[in-house]
Formats: sequence, C-alpha cells, structure tokens
Amino acid sequence: MNLGERKAVFSLSLIFAFRMLGLFLILPVFTTYGEQLSYSTPTLIGLALGIYGLTQAILQIPFGLLSDKFGRKPMILLGLVLFAVGSVIAATSSSIHGIIIGRAIQGAGAVGSVIIALVADLTSEENRTKAMAVIGLTIGFAFTLSMILGPVLAAIMGISGIFWLTAALAIIGIIFLFVTVPTPQTIIIHRDAETIPSLLKSILINKDLLRLDFGILILHAVLTASFIVLPLYLTQFTGLNLRHQWIIYLPVLILSFIAMLPMIIIAEKFRKMRLMFLLGIGLIIVAELGLGIFPDNAITMGTLLFIFFTAFTFLEASLPSLISKQSPAGSKGTAMGIYSTAQFMGIFLGGIYGGWLLEHFNATAIFFGNAIVCIAWYVIAYTMAEPNYLATRSVKLNPLDHTDSTIVTEQLKQIPGIADVLIIAEEGIAYLKVDTKKLDQEALTKFIENVAKN
Repeated sequence: MNLGERKAVFSLSLIFAFRMLGLFLILPVFTTYGEQLSYSTPTLIGLALGIYGLTQAILQIPFGLLSDKFGRKPMILLGLVLFAVGSVIAATSSSIHGIIIGRAIQGAGAVGSVIIALVADLTSEENRTKAMAVIGLTIGFAFTLSMILGPVLAAIMGISGIFWLTAALAIIGIIFLFVTVPTPQTIIIHRDAETIPSLLKSILINKDLLRLDFGILILHAVLTASFIVLPLYLTQFTGLNLRHQWIIYLPVLILSFIAMLPMIIIAEKFRKMRLMFLLGIGLIIVAELGLGIFPDNAITMGTLLFIFFTAFTFLEASLPSLISKQSPAGSKGTAMGIYSTAQFMGIFLGGIYGGWLLEHFNATAIFFGNAIVCIAWYVIAYTMAEPNYLATRSVKLNPLDHTDSTIVTEQLKQIPGIADVLIIAEEGIAYLKVDTKKLDQEALTKFIENVAKN
C-alpha cells in the first residue's frame, strides 16, 4: 500500500477499534456491577449486554446504503455521535433501564459497514484484501484487549467510568475521521465490500450461506450468554476478584491464539476446512458442558476457557473465509452484510436467553443451554459439503458494452483456476472466483493487459 492508503487504513482501523473497545470492555465485568443497579434482574442484565446487537443488526445495512447516497464521512460522524450519546446516557444512569437505553443507542451507531466501504473507496483493487485483513486484525485485538483491560478499568473507575471512556473514544474517533482520513473524490459501489439490495433475495435463499449465517449467530449468542456468568464463576472458583481476572484471561487468550493457528493451517493449506470446522464446534460443546459440570478450581476453569477460546478464535476467523468461498462472484459484500446482521442478532439473543436462564434456573443452565444450541449447530454444519476453495478477486477493465462483457466473461472462464466471473460492464470491473492453487496468474495478467490495450 502507498502512504495515503496506509494512512487511511490505519486511521479507519483505529476508529473501528475505539468503537469495538467501547462495546466489548463491559463484557467481562457487567454482570458483577449490574447487580448493583436499581431494578436489576438477571434477565435485564442479559438484555443490557445484548441490546446493542439488536439495534446494530437492524441498522448496519441501512447505514451502509445511506452512505452511498449521503457520503461515508457524514454517516460515520452520525454513527459516532450516536455512540457517544449512548455512552453518556449509560454513564449517567443508576438504573438498569438507563443502561439498556444507552446500549441500544450505542448499537444504533452502526458504522461498521460504512467504514468497510470507505476503506474500499480509499484503497486500490490489489491492496483491498490487505486493508480488510488489517481491519479484521484490529477487531480481534480490540476484543483481546477488552478482556484484559475491562476488569482492571472497572475496578478503578466503575462501569460508569468505562462508559465515559467509551464516549471519549468516540470523540477521538470523530477527530481522526476529519483530521487524518482522506475524503474520497467519488463514491463507488464495491460489490466485494458493500450490500447490494438487488442481491439480497438470492443470498437469503442460498442454503450454504444460510448455514454459515446460523453458525455465526450461534457462536456469538453462546459467547454473550457465557459472559453473563463467567465473571461470577471466576470469582467463585479461582478466588480472583474482578480486578485480577485478567490473570486468567491473558494467558488463556494468548495460548488459544497460538493453538488455533495449526487448525487454520490444516483447514486452509491442506484443505480440511469441514473437518476442522466440525472440530471447532465440538470443542465449544466440550467447553460449555465442562463449565456446566466441572468448574471447581483455577486449573479447570483455565483449561476449559482455553478450549473455548481456541475454538471460538478459529471459528471466528473461519466463518468469514467460508462466506467468501461460498458467495457467488460479485456477491461477497452482500453475503457479508447478511452475515454481520446474523452475528449481531446472535449477541442480542445470547443476552436474552442467558439472562432468562440465570433468573429462572441457575448459572449451570446457561452452559447446558449453550451446549444444546451448539449441538444443533453441529448437526446442521455436518450437512455441509467440503467447500470450494475459491478466493474472491476483482480486476479493473476498461468500460465494456454488453456484447464485449459477454465475450470477455467466456474468455476469462477459459483461464485455468477461474471458476466464476461477473463483469459489471459500466464500471469496467470483473469479479472473479479463483482457485489460487490452480490459477494461471501469468495468463490472467496477460489477458487483463490485452483488454486494457483494446
């Protein structure tokens, strides 16, 4: 990437990170502090944890579509302002109802899809994959940092202090947006990064993609529901108060990241994705059952959390990769939009059923409930065939008329390794699905050069 692209990607990654930190920091601590709020019940605590997922799920696709009309920066500004307002409402609330309202408004600032679109606007076709990878790494880092810093910050400044910090991060994000992020000269619709309304129906009836959407919904429902009781369990079974629970989270998260790397290598390099995917779901089931039956000391808790986060990290990384593999050419952005909606809806549902189970049964019921929904996920995932190992690429062509685009499409399909082609003639862009192990890159490069000359 050139200097301008690096600057844009770095700045937008920070804005994304600030927002994710604001959402994740309370995850490992809210149950403990939420009990002290007026009118608090376990069900309402779960709702407060998950409500941002509902508003995020409802609004993230509309935010992206509105940014095509009104501009990326104005919509990101609106989202960050909503996020700051929601944070202030939560920070100044002494009741669980105020926290719920604040979290809902936080989620209403659904700018994730707009940031992705702006990254696509500001990077070239050949560097876009790298830019998106940086964004993905930023989200993962924000989550890890939240697990470690959340308990420490909560002990120092309380939940209200975390929400004030979140509001401050939103304001810093606004400053970055207008000081360091370039304004694109033109707004371009990127089919590999944005939702295309005309494609929604075809993606929503695609069984392979729906299976993956169901998976991310369950994965994040289980994560949210688990954290309704994990802070309490860590205190009870390890003797660590909230401030010191990072002592468990830090080594567990580092070791789980290391442990999932061989799973990624086996899945991608040796093309055993289905096997590793089912193994990941199986490990989640084992961890949830173990947390429901065996947690009686720090070693057991640490081991079960290690198993859980190893599987979670692998599945979190693999599901977007599978979406990319399974989505038709030119449909990746739409498929990812629906996928993200399912992810946030899972956060909401996990908070709801986790809080309800804790209130009407006990903490163990949450882990058993999680295991049951993961078993259902395993059964559905078992019907998955070994995916096509196809990467998404887009190449720039000269604007073509309909006749030319039909000819070029057929010619591209003749190049070894290209499985699917969609040409948007008026934009002069070809979206390809390619098998990178079989692709004749030299032939593709020569073909693009010949089309450009003509």
